[in-house]
Amino acid sequence: MAQATQHTTVQAQEGDTLIGLVKTHYKAGPQPLSDAQALRLAHQVAASNGIDNPDLILAGQNIHLRDLKSLPLAQAPRGSLDLNARVAQQIWQLNQPSPSASMAASALAARPAHWPSNGFGTEPHPVLDRTLSRAVDKGFVQASEVPAVKSKILALAERYNFQPDDFARLTLMESGGMNPQASNGNCHGIIQFCDGPNRGAASVGFKDNPRAILGMGLLQQLDLVDRYFGQAGLRVKGPPIGLDDLYLTVLTPAARQETRPDAPLAIAGPQARYLHTGQDTRNPITRNSILSGLHQLTQNLLGPMPQLAQGFNTPAPHKVHLARLYDEVAQTQASAQR
Repeated sequence: MAQATQHTTVQAQEGDTLIGLVKTHYKAGPQPLSDAQALRLAHQVAASNGIDNPDLILAGQNIHLRDLKSLPLAQAPRGSLDLNARVAQQIWQLNQPSPSASMAASALAARPAHWPSNGFGTEPHPVLDRTLSRAVDKGFVQASEVPAVKSKILALAERYNFQPDDFARLTLMESGGMNPQASNGNCHGIIQFCDGPNRGAASVGFKDNPRAILGMGLLQQLDLVDRYFGQAGLRVKGPPIGLDDLYLTVLTPAARQETRPDAPLAIAGPQARYLHTGQDTRNPITRNSILSGLHQLTQNLLGPMPQLAQGFNTPAPHKVHLARLYDEVAQTQASAQR
């Protein structure tokens, strides 16, 4: 049984996550927390603190841990979080070691067909809107082009089932926010199409002259993004894609195979400090550090976002084996038709 320490309120620092704070809180106990136990308690803390998005806590925010109890965590039933029944059942299914085809189909059926926050023209997208406004201010795009650019991004989000605001967060990290002229010498454009065989520039037809991408405007580069996402394995009308998987699709697609939230990812580095655990480039990059870093950078560049900006953004552990589940269902259906 894990025991809590005496401190019941902590002030979040840059790079902190709720899971990390919970683990630190229980560190003095005789039995260390497993990742699954820490995840359950992190959601308990989020609920008691009125935090809608457990992936996002802000530097300076006071987190009250007084409601954490000395629970027999090893015996705690899976899915016992203060969540709605659909999400709780989904978590239980996705944490099974070897899901059957029927379980995979059930897990996929439980997921929304689209992110509720997408809205595609009807719901506000504050991160995307602020990113585009900032891009106009910095001269990355003409104001007259913004409606067409936004329409294209919303179409991409609908096509590949991700949140438009998450794409904006991605571009803030990769190109300072929709800058088609961004380049580090080897990678170019709004999502940094990189030189080299079997890399981003080559996958969209610029193997021999990657820097030619810099001669394209924002709208043209969004067409390349569409092509790249298809080449990198995002499925049209596939399962919902979270921020971590969307960003890994751009940074290092192969790293998506590691689905544990706090496991080090096989990513060449160092990368931007925001992406590393604790924002220290000596530390590894994990799914949770990516989520934390992208949200922190967004806040630093755009200022605090309204609550709506968080939308339906399930934490990385809830998306365990998402791509594998989709593949298993597809293969099972194909086998049944033979």
